[in-house]
Amino acid sequence: GGCALRFCALIMAARSHVQDPNDRRLRPIYDYLDNGNNKMAIQQADKLLKKHKDLHCAKVLKAIGLQRTGKQDEAFTLAQEVAALEPTDDNSLQALTILYREMHRPELVTKLYEAAVKKVPNSEEYHSHLFMAYARVGEYKKMQQAGMALYKIVPKNPYYFWSVMSLIMQSISAKDENLSKTMFLPLAERMVEKMVKEDKIEAEAEVELYYMILERLEKYQEALDVVRGKLGEKLTSELQSREIKCMEMYKKLGKWPECSALSRKLLLKNPDDWQFYIIYFDSIFQLIDAAWMPPAEGEHSLEGEVHHSIEQAMTFVEQRILKEANSTRPLRGPYLAQLELIRRLRHRGCSEEHKLGSPEELMFEYFKRFGDKPCCFTDLKVFVDLLPSTQYTKFINQLLGVIPLSTPSEGKLALPANIKALQQHLCVVQLTRLLGLYHAMDKTQKLGAVRDLMLRYRHGLEFGKSCLKTELQFSDYYCLLAVHLLLDIWLEAGEEPAAWQCLTLLEEGLTHSPSNAQFKLLLIRIYCMLGAFEPVVELYSSLDAKHIQHDTIGYLLTRYAAALGNYIAASQSCNFALRFFHSNQKDTSEYIIQAYKYGAFEKIPEFIAFRNRLNSSLHFAQARIERMLLDLLLEANISVSLEESIRSMSLSPEEDDIPWNDLRDNRDLTVLFNWDPKDRGISEEHRKLSLEEETIWLQIRSLTLRLVSGLPALGHNAHPKNSEKTTENGVSSKIDTIRALLQQLDAAVNSGKQFLEKKIQYPVLGPPPSRMAGFFSSGSCQCQTTLFYLVSEIYELDTNGLEDSTVIQERIGNSFKLLLQQLTDLFNKCKGDVLEVKGGSFTIHPDILENLVFFLETISIVLWVCSYSDAVLRPCRSNLQKKKKKKKESIAAMPPVFSSFQDYVSGLQTLTSNVIDHIKGLEVNLTALKLEELSIEDTLLSPEEKKFTKTALVKVQNSYQHSIQEIGELLKKRLESIKNLKV
Repeated sequence: GGCALRFCALIMAARSHVQDPNDRRLRPIYDYLDNGNNKMAIQQADKLLKKHKDLHCAKVLKAIGLQRTGKQDEAFTLAQEVAALEPTDDNSLQALTILYREMHRPELVTKLYEAAVKKVPNSEEYHSHLFMAYARVGEYKKMQQAGMALYKIVPKNPYYFWSVMSLIMQSISAKDENLSKTMFLPLAERMVEKMVKEDKIEAEAEVELYYMILERLEKYQEALDVVRGKLGEKLTSELQSREIKCMEMYKKLGKWPECSALSRKLLLKNPDDWQFYIIYFDSIFQLIDAAWMPPAEGEHSLEGEVHHSIEQAMTFVEQRILKEANSTRPLRGPYLAQLELIRRLRHRGCSEEHKLGSPEELMFEYFKRFGDKPCCFTDLKVFVDLLPSTQYTKFINQLLGVIPLSTPSEGKLALPANIKALQQHLCVVQLTRLLGLYHAMDKTQKLGAVRDLMLRYRHGLEFGKSCLKTELQFSDYYCLLAVHLLLDIWLEAGEEPAAWQCLTLLEEGLTHSPSNAQFKLLLIRIYCMLGAFEPVVELYSSLDAKHIQHDTIGYLLTRYAAALGNYIAASQSCNFALRFFHSNQKDTSEYIIQAYKYGAFEKIPEFIAFRNRLNSSLHFAQARIERMLLDLLLEANISVSLEESIRSMSLSPEEDDIPWNDLRDNRDLTVLFNWDPKDRGISEEHRKLSLEEETIWLQIRSLTLRLVSGLPALGHNAHPKNSEKTTENGVSSKIDTIRALLQQLDAAVNSGKQFLEKKIQYPVLGPPPSRMAGFFSSGSCQCQTTLFYLVSEIYELDTNGLEDSTVIQERIGNSFKLLLQQLTDLFNKCKGDVLEVKGGSFTIHPDILENLVFFLETISIVLWVCSYSDAVLRPCRSNLQKKKKKKKESIAAMPPVFSSFQDYVSGLQTLTSNVIDHIKGLEVNLTALKLEELSIEDTLLSPEEKKFTKTALVKVQNSYQHSIQEIGELLKKRLESIKNLKV
């Protein structure tokens, strides 16, 4: 907002040569607002308005001050007073624009400028502001009209093309594809053709736009003619922009001879451009399959000579290699093209591949040339399938044989003498992992390999002594690979000490390479798997995730945020993510406006697709729902009533704002490096399953939230029996909503159960499983479902009255008993120690923490339902007592529902007190642990390493302690509410 105001100040400065006395009067208010001193701005504006009643801008600036101090309603009233006068002075218009933007009401800006343009019809400035205001709200038809109106006042090309682009946007957003192809696009095409005929095309952007229209109309031949013709000469801003567009059209038109010839020409110019090798090979094989032959005379194609046989391709690649041998900078392209050609020939079952040499030999040669470059591994990774598996060990030894390592003394490792040798060795180690040779080892061999890798890691640190804090150490990958081996031992053999050793090595690695994101990401994953959320918050914020990363990697944080009991940290984590998603709405419209201003038309549809992709992001929906559930958990019926909480979040059971059919999984599941063989990596299948699991879990959570949000509205309805007819749209339709949601919840829970029966195991570094399994196994799910059914029964009791409802009362009584039983079962799953010590070694039970979190959530829902039950039963009871006093009969028994509710509430009180005592016990045990006495069995740790193990242990212990304290505090607050419920 500040920048926008400074922008105002700049506009004032620009006009200051004709000093408007009002500008001088307003300046102090601008300054206060710029410096964030909103109170003073309001005072100053009030002073000014006393003297100059008609100074509208002062009123708006006061409103900005009010908006920023949280007085939205007052601000809005003031703004509307000024807007009603339809101001045409620049200061007021700009200030109102800023205010409306801060209020997230961009649609009001359009009204403002529509009025201004009516009063000052020839103002170029106001017309262009009106255009941009429409752009912010995506009113494409009005944008088209505003663009043309501008062009009539000031015939500048950009305005004309704004209008054309708005037609394209209408075609993109049209639901009916037919309409966009028959109306919007042809109209846009005619508009551009008119300019072409009149020879008025000036800028590259205008040619790009013409190309974009023809491409969308599938007029590929015409588009090709434009690019190859005189207009195409304007396409200069991007390298080879013209050639690439030609290639696109040749491909669309199936002109393979042209593709082959053009890609050949481009490779002669730049033999390292990989995209053209791919097109070159594609087109040659297309021509072979079509048995294409060049014409007897004349040119082969529009682009000259065409290659159309395997021999020509082989010769061409070999010539590139020969030519490359003399170049000053070694190029990788030609050598990789050779391997790519072999791969394709083998795929087609062609016998010619042997003429190019054996893949092992070529890869060995490649390694000798480029082994010291970090990209060598990723280059070769694509082609390892060409090696026969029997040759793996031989191949690795062949590579090791050419690395200059020191001659080892007895029992010592052969170490690299310089960075070059270190990079080569690292490349081989990564290939060893990729070929599965490490996976085949047994535990002892693996632990031996870990020790070797760590020795190499520590030795490699010597080469990085002069590295800056922000640079990575050359040997960091040794440490990561060692951790991967330990992860194998931990997760495949279930050996917990290996997990602690992972933490030890990574914590050590971070001290030498404080900005290594891979170390941090892996630490985040492992701490979360061990149930410690606290250390993760700091690690994640040190990653300094930017912008879109909150969507792509934010899941690593939010998945565990609410699950482990660090509620305060969890709220912050969800806020991180949500802040990004909400600002995206606002930011994207700014990007779109910039794209119009600078004529970057082809970016506009991309920005809009980007915005839609983020709005329908799975992670966005998850963070939203979890954040609201968290807020209710922390506040509802503690600091504010459930009703107020729900109102402040503007929740309603009828509304569902999740785009279920368009949910986009934007998670980056490969953010953690791994060097696993294909069969152990993350497959498409895993992605599909993970998305399915996350979607079911999101359905369960969103329905839970909506059911809770429906409770206050049910409230007590003092309708006597039979008056249901009159409440068509009142409370009875509310209960119908609740019952419909309950059916949906049942269905979602069933899908969840079926999904869990598949017992899916994701790869270690793949997507983390959702919380669904714990939700079922803890018994939390069964409990919550019973609760929502109870709501329906209490409602029935409420509408039928107490007289003839013995059956309902009995059902309710049974529900109360069942609930106490289910809650006791849930509590039993929370027993035991989180950190358990047995004779010097220790084991952890993070599932106890997760179950406690489920218990707290369930008990909160129990209480929200209780206060509804209470609201129904209290008035019934007082009515009965009044009646008794009148009739003076004290013998009649109270209906059974009262005593069963009282037993239920006492039961809840006892149970919750027991849980609180258990939690105190957990706290005492954790505090009493003397970490010094703990050792990790099975590993020979040096004193140096022990220091890092202790760091990790302390972090986990503190995290557990704080989680347990937070759960305990919240449970105490809930216990207070139970005590107040005695009917």
